[in-house]
Amino acid sequence: MQTALAVVFSLLAAVSNALATALQRYAARTVPLSVGFRLRLLVELVHRPVWLGGMGAVMAAAGFQALALTNGALSLVQPIFVLELPFALLIGGLVLKQRMPHRAWTGVAAIVIGLGIALAAAAPSAGVQQPGTGRWILGLACCCGVVVLLVGTALRRPAGPTRAACFGLAAAVGYALTAALMKSATRIWQAGGIGDFFTSWQTYGFAAAGVAALFLLENAMQSGPLVASQPALTLGDALVSLSLGVTLYQEHIRAGWWLVPEVLGVGLVAGGAVVLARAPLTQALVAPDSDPS
Repeated sequence: MQTALAVVFSLLAAVSNALATALQRYAARTVPLSVGFRLRLLVELVHRPVWLGGMGAVMAAAGFQALALTNGALSLVQPIFVLELPFALLIGGLVLKQRMPHRAWTGVAAIVIGLGIALAAAAPSAGVQQPGTGRWILGLACCCGVVVLLVGTALRRPAGPTRAACFGLAAAVGYALTAALMKSATRIWQAGGIGDFFTSWQTYGFAAAGVAALFLLENAMQSGPLVASQPALTLGDALVSLSLGVTLYQEHIRAGWWLVPEVLGVGLVAGGAVVLARAPLTQALVAPDSDPS
Protein backbone atom coordinates (compact mmCIF):
# COMPACT_ATOMS: atom_id res chain seq x y z
CA MET A 1 0.00 0.00 0.00
CA GLN A 2 2.77 2.44 0.91
CA THR A 3 4.60 1.72 -2.34
CA ALA A 4 1.43 2.41 -4.33
CA LEU A 5 0.95 5.71 -2.48
CA ALA A 6 4.57 6.64 -3.16
CA VAL A 7 4.07 6.04 -6.88
CA VAL A 8 0.82 8.07 -7.00
CA PHE A 9 2.32 11.03 -5.12
CA SER A 10 5.44 10.84 -7.29
CA LEU A 11 3.30 11.08 -10.42
CA LEU A 12 1.43 14.08 -8.99
CA ALA A 13 4.75 15.71 -8.13
CA ALA A 14 6.02 15.05 -11.67
CA VAL A 15 2.94 16.71 -13.17
CA SER A 16 3.33 19.74 -10.88
CA ASN A 17 7.01 19.94 -11.69
CA ALA A 18 6.19 19.72 -15.40
CA LEU A 19 3.92 22.74 -15.12
CA ALA A 20 6.59 24.58 -13.16
CA THR A 21 9.28 23.62 -15.66
CA ALA A 22 7.27 24.84 -18.63
CA LEU A 23 6.58 28.21 -17.00
CA GLN A 24 10.06 28.73 -15.54
CA ARG A 25 11.91 27.76 -18.71
CA TYR A 26 9.85 30.17 -20.72
CA ALA A 27 10.58 32.95 -18.21
CA ALA A 28 14.30 32.14 -18.04
CA ARG A 29 14.68 32.37 -21.80
CA THR A 30 13.39 35.97 -21.75
CA VAL A 31 16.28 37.13 -19.54
CA PRO A 32 19.53 38.33 -21.14
CA LEU A 33 22.49 35.95 -20.89
CA SER A 34 24.51 38.79 -19.34
CA VAL A 35 22.66 38.40 -16.04
CA GLY A 36 23.37 34.66 -15.85
CA PHE A 37 24.93 33.20 -12.70
CA ARG A 38 24.19 36.36 -10.73
CA LEU A 39 21.59 36.99 -8.05
CA ARG A 40 20.18 39.55 -10.46
CA LEU A 41 18.88 36.59 -12.51
CA LEU A 42 16.41 35.65 -9.75
CA VAL A 43 15.50 39.34 -9.27
CA GLU A 44 14.69 39.60 -12.98
CA LEU A 45 12.58 36.44 -12.86
CA VAL A 46 10.59 37.48 -9.77
CA HIS A 47 9.15 40.36 -11.81
CA ARG A 48 7.72 37.93 -14.36
CA PRO A 49 4.21 36.63 -13.48
CA VAL A 50 4.82 33.48 -15.52
CA TRP A 51 7.80 32.59 -13.35
CA LEU A 52 5.80 33.26 -10.16
CA GLY A 53 3.13 30.87 -11.44
CA GLY A 54 5.86 28.31 -11.91
CA MET A 55 6.97 28.83 -8.31
CA GLY A 56 3.42 28.06 -7.14
CA ALA A 57 3.60 24.78 -9.04
CA VAL A 58 7.01 24.12 -7.46
CA MET A 59 5.46 24.42 -4.00
CA ALA A 60 2.72 21.96 -4.90
CA ALA A 61 5.33 19.57 -6.30
CA ALA A 62 7.35 19.83 -3.08
CA GLY A 63 4.30 18.84 -1.04
CA PHE A 64 3.58 15.82 -3.23
CA GLN A 65 7.26 14.88 -3.23
CA ALA A 66 7.39 14.96 0.58
CA LEU A 67 4.37 12.66 0.75
CA ALA A 68 5.96 10.32 -1.79
CA LEU A 69 9.26 10.19 0.10
CA THR A 70 7.41 9.51 3.33
CA ASN A 71 5.81 6.42 1.81
CA GLY A 72 8.54 5.10 -0.48
CA ALA A 73 12.26 4.66 -1.05
CA LEU A 74 14.32 7.51 -2.51
CA SER A 75 15.53 5.15 -5.24
CA LEU A 76 11.90 4.53 -6.25
CA VAL A 77 10.43 8.02 -5.95
CA GLN A 78 13.03 10.17 -7.72
CA PRO A 79 13.44 8.11 -10.92
CA ILE A 80 9.71 8.57 -11.56
CA PHE A 81 10.46 12.26 -12.01
CA VAL A 82 11.89 11.49 -15.47
CA LEU A 83 8.23 11.62 -16.54
CA GLU A 84 8.36 15.37 -15.94
CA LEU A 85 9.53 16.06 -19.51
CA PRO A 86 6.71 14.16 -21.26
CA PHE A 87 4.19 15.82 -18.95
CA ALA A 88 5.76 19.24 -19.67
CA LEU A 89 5.35 18.71 -23.41
CA LEU A 90 1.74 17.60 -23.02
CA ILE A 91 0.98 20.68 -20.91
CA GLY A 92 2.91 22.92 -23.29
CA GLY A 93 1.03 21.51 -26.26
CA LEU A 94 -2.30 22.38 -24.64
CA VAL A 95 -1.13 25.89 -23.75
CA LEU A 96 0.33 26.60 -27.19
CA LYS A 97 -2.45 24.70 -28.99
CA GLN A 98 0.07 22.55 -30.82
CA ARG A 99 -0.07 18.83 -31.48
CA MET A 100 2.75 16.52 -30.52
CA PRO A 101 4.43 15.08 -33.64
CA HIS A 102 4.67 11.31 -34.06
CA ARG A 103 8.41 11.35 -33.31
CA ALA A 104 7.78 13.08 -29.99
CA TRP A 105 5.28 10.38 -29.04
CA THR A 106 8.03 7.85 -29.80
CA GLY A 107 10.22 9.68 -27.28
CA VAL A 108 7.43 9.61 -24.69
CA ALA A 109 6.97 5.87 -25.22
CA ALA A 110 10.73 5.28 -24.86
CA ILE A 111 10.85 7.14 -21.54
CA VAL A 112 7.78 5.43 -20.11
CA ILE A 113 8.84 1.93 -21.22
CA GLY A 114 12.46 2.51 -20.21
CA LEU A 115 11.46 3.72 -16.75
CA GLY A 116 9.16 0.74 -16.30
CA ILE A 117 11.85 -1.73 -17.32
CA ALA A 118 14.51 -0.11 -15.13
CA LEU A 119 12.35 0.09 -12.00
CA ALA A 120 10.92 -3.40 -12.46
CA ALA A 121 14.43 -4.82 -12.81
CA ALA A 122 15.91 -2.79 -9.95
CA ALA A 123 12.95 -3.42 -7.59
CA PRO A 124 14.03 -0.71 -5.09
CA SER A 125 13.25 -1.50 -1.46
CA ALA A 126 13.40 0.63 1.69
CA GLY A 127 16.50 0.86 3.86
CA VAL A 128 17.16 2.68 7.13
CA GLN A 129 14.88 5.40 8.52
CA GLN A 130 17.71 7.89 9.06
CA PRO A 131 21.30 7.86 7.74
CA GLY A 132 24.13 8.10 10.26
CA THR A 133 26.21 11.24 10.69
CA GLY A 134 29.20 9.74 8.90
CA ARG A 135 27.12 8.87 5.85
CA TRP A 136 25.66 12.37 5.74
CA ILE A 137 29.10 13.98 5.88
CA LEU A 138 30.37 11.79 3.05
CA GLY A 139 27.23 12.29 0.95
CA LEU A 140 27.18 16.07 1.41
CA ALA A 141 30.89 16.37 0.66
CA CYS A 142 30.61 14.33 -2.53
CA CYS A 143 27.54 16.19 -3.82
CA CYS A 144 28.95 19.63 -3.05
CA GLY A 145 32.30 18.70 -4.58
CA VAL A 146 30.67 17.50 -7.80
CA VAL A 147 28.53 20.65 -8.05
CA VAL A 148 31.54 22.93 -7.55
CA LEU A 149 33.48 21.01 -10.22
CA LEU A 150 30.59 21.18 -12.71
CA VAL A 151 29.88 24.86 -12.09
CA GLY A 152 33.58 25.69 -12.45
CA THR A 153 33.68 23.84 -15.75
CA ALA A 154 30.51 25.59 -16.97
CA LEU A 155 31.83 29.06 -16.12
CA ARG A 156 34.97 28.41 -18.14
CA ARG A 157 32.91 27.61 -21.23
CA PRO A 158 31.04 30.00 -23.54
CA ALA A 159 27.30 29.69 -23.99
CA GLY A 160 26.58 26.40 -25.73
CA PRO A 161 25.97 22.68 -25.22
CA THR A 162 28.85 22.03 -22.79
CA ARG A 163 27.93 24.94 -20.52
CA ALA A 164 24.25 23.95 -20.55
CA ALA A 165 25.00 20.28 -19.86
CA CYS A 166 27.29 21.10 -16.93
CA PHE A 167 24.74 23.42 -15.32
CA GLY A 168 22.00 20.85 -16.00
CA LEU A 169 23.95 18.06 -14.33
CA ALA A 170 24.84 20.33 -11.40
CA ALA A 171 21.13 21.13 -10.98
CA ALA A 172 20.38 17.39 -11.08
CA VAL A 173 22.80 16.75 -8.22
CA GLY A 174 21.19 19.60 -6.30
CA TYR A 175 17.69 18.22 -6.78
CA ALA A 176 18.76 14.70 -5.78
CA LEU A 177 20.39 16.04 -2.61
CA THR A 178 17.27 18.10 -1.89
CA ALA A 179 15.16 14.95 -2.07
CA ALA A 180 17.52 13.04 0.24
CA LEU A 181 17.42 15.82 2.83
CA MET A 182 13.64 16.22 2.46
CA LYS A 183 13.13 12.52 3.13
CA SER A 184 15.12 12.81 6.34
CA ALA A 185 13.24 15.94 7.42
CA THR A 186 9.84 14.35 6.84
CA ARG A 187 10.88 11.36 8.94
CA ILE A 188 11.88 13.75 11.72
CA TRP A 189 8.42 15.38 11.51
CA GLN A 190 6.76 11.97 11.74
CA ALA A 191 8.84 10.93 14.74
CA GLY A 192 9.03 14.16 16.74
CA GLY A 193 6.43 16.56 15.36
CA ILE A 194 6.60 19.98 13.78
CA GLY A 195 8.88 21.37 16.50
CA ASP A 196 11.65 18.88 15.75
CA PHE A 197 11.11 19.47 12.03
CA PHE A 198 11.84 23.19 12.29
CA THR A 199 14.84 22.69 14.56
CA SER A 200 16.55 20.02 12.42
CA TRP A 201 19.42 20.93 10.13
CA GLN A 202 17.95 18.72 7.39
CA THR A 203 14.95 21.07 7.02
CA TYR A 204 17.13 24.08 6.31
CA GLY A 205 19.49 21.92 4.31
CA PHE A 206 16.85 20.82 1.82
CA ALA A 207 15.54 24.39 1.54
CA ALA A 208 19.02 25.71 0.74
CA ALA A 209 19.78 22.85 -1.65
CA GLY A 210 16.46 23.38 -3.43
CA VAL A 211 17.08 27.09 -3.98
CA ALA A 212 20.60 26.37 -5.24
CA ALA A 213 19.31 23.69 -7.61
CA LEU A 214 16.65 26.06 -8.96
CA PHE A 215 19.32 28.74 -9.55
CA LEU A 216 21.49 26.23 -11.42
CA LEU A 217 18.51 25.07 -13.49
CA GLU A 218 17.71 28.62 -14.58
CA ASN A 219 21.31 29.03 -15.72
CA ALA A 220 21.20 25.71 -17.56
CA MET A 221 18.11 26.79 -19.48
CA GLN A 222 19.75 30.08 -20.35
CA SER A 223 23.18 28.75 -21.28
CA GLY A 224 22.53 26.56 -24.30
CA PRO A 225 20.25 24.18 -26.20
CA LEU A 226 17.71 22.09 -24.34
CA VAL A 227 19.02 18.95 -26.03
CA ALA A 228 22.21 19.41 -24.00
CA SER A 229 20.75 20.30 -20.59
CA GLN A 230 17.59 18.15 -20.50
CA PRO A 231 19.15 14.65 -20.75
CA ALA A 232 21.75 15.67 -18.15
CA LEU A 233 19.00 16.87 -15.83
CA THR A 234 16.64 13.95 -16.48
CA LEU A 235 19.15 11.15 -16.09
CA GLY A 236 21.33 12.94 -13.56
CA ASP A 237 18.55 13.40 -11.02
CA ALA A 238 17.46 9.76 -11.31
CA LEU A 239 20.95 8.25 -11.14
CA VAL A 240 22.26 10.50 -8.36
CA SER A 241 19.08 9.87 -6.34
CA LEU A 242 19.55 6.15 -6.84
CA SER A 243 23.14 6.44 -5.63
CA LEU A 244 22.12 8.47 -2.58
CA GLY A 245 19.35 6.00 -1.80
CA VAL A 246 21.80 3.10 -1.82
CA THR A 247 24.67 4.85 -0.01
CA LEU A 248 22.80 7.11 2.44
CA TYR A 249 19.63 5.18 3.20
CA GLN A 250 21.08 1.75 2.47
CA GLU A 251 18.20 0.96 0.13
CA HIS A 252 18.46 -2.20 -1.92
CA ILE A 253 18.32 -2.71 -5.68
CA ARG A 254 18.86 -5.91 -7.59
CA ALA A 255 22.26 -6.50 -9.19
CA GLY A 256 23.78 -9.39 -11.13
CA TRP A 257 22.07 -10.15 -14.42
CA TRP A 258 19.35 -7.65 -13.49
CA LEU A 259 21.84 -4.97 -14.49
CA VAL A 260 21.20 -5.84 -18.15
CA PRO A 261 17.54 -4.74 -18.23
CA GLU A 262 18.37 -1.86 -15.88
CA VAL A 263 20.95 -0.50 -18.33
CA LEU A 264 18.54 -1.11 -21.21
CA GLY A 265 15.87 0.89 -19.40
CA VAL A 266 18.27 3.76 -18.70
CA GLY A 267 19.30 3.75 -22.36
CA LEU A 268 15.67 4.01 -23.49
CA VAL A 269 15.07 6.89 -21.08
CA ALA A 270 18.19 8.68 -22.36
CA GLY A 271 17.19 8.19 -25.99
CA GLY A 272 13.65 9.35 -25.31
CA ALA A 273 14.90 12.47 -23.50
CA VAL A 274 17.09 13.39 -26.48
CA VAL A 275 14.20 12.87 -28.92
CA LEU A 276 11.85 15.02 -26.85
CA ALA A 277 14.47 17.75 -26.34
CA ARG A 278 14.78 18.00 -30.14
CA ALA A 279 11.00 18.14 -30.70
CA PRO A 280 9.70 21.37 -32.30
CA LEU A 281 7.10 21.66 -29.54
CA THR A 282 9.88 21.70 -26.95
CA GLN A 283 11.68 24.46 -28.80
CA ALA A 284 8.45 26.44 -29.09
CA LEU A 285 7.85 26.01 -25.38
CA VAL A 286 11.21 27.47 -24.38
CA ALA A 287 11.70 30.00 -27.19
CA PRO A 288 11.68 33.66 -26.13
CA ASP A 289 8.93 36.00 -27.29
CA SER A 290 11.47 38.55 -28.35
CA ASP A 291 15.18 39.09 -28.44
CA PRO A 292 16.21 39.45 -24.79
CA SER A 293 19.52 41.08 -25.57
